[in-house]
Amino acid sequence: MTGSLALTPQLTQTPMRSAATVRDNVLVDRAKAGDRLAFSQLVETHYDFIFRTACKWTGKKSDAEDIAQEVCIKLATAIQSFDGRSAFTSWLYRVTLNMVRDMQRSTTRRGKTVDAFALVHPEDDPGGQEEATAAKEIWTAVSALPEKQREAIMLVYAEDMNHADAAVIMGCKEATVSWHIHEAKKTLRGLL
Repeated sequence: MTGSLALTPQLTQTPMRSAATVRDNVLVDRAKAGDRLAFSQLVETHYDFIFRTACKWTGKKSDAEDIAQEVCIKLATAIQSFDGRSAFTSWLYRVTLNMVRDMQRSTTRRGKTVDAFALVHPEDDPGGQEEATAAKEIWTAVSALPEKQREAIMLVYAEDMNHADAAVIMGCKEATVSWHIHEAKKTLRGLL
């Protein structure tokens, strides 16, 4: 009897996730066919996700707003390339991450430096100057990692993804993500 009660919450959670996935897939199909309302619903449903993702990767709300707007614009044409092999949100995460990279490259080309991994914002009030300094040192070291190692670290630790989910976003095998994490930890030990 107890075992069946433990299964009940899992059974109710799975259909909710499936319902969201089904809803996304239906909206994507309609949007691909030119349904503007469906496209609008997709953007409205996922705008906060896009913004939060951009904000985590850039560390700046203003950059995140720009990126979120650019992703929504790009989505109008890029949605045709969504093939359904992964969840729509995984694909959207990758589109957003690519837009972050594009913005960072563009900013670097103009000769500006971007502190893309600043965790400490004035409104965060970290509770102490030492914590703020330590966090800044860690993320400065993370920003110095090679791109793939930095991505793996950010996805697994900042986004709290498992290695399999990070592999989908990065477009590589789970073992490759594990290797990037291992190499990043070795490098970070040397830097810190």
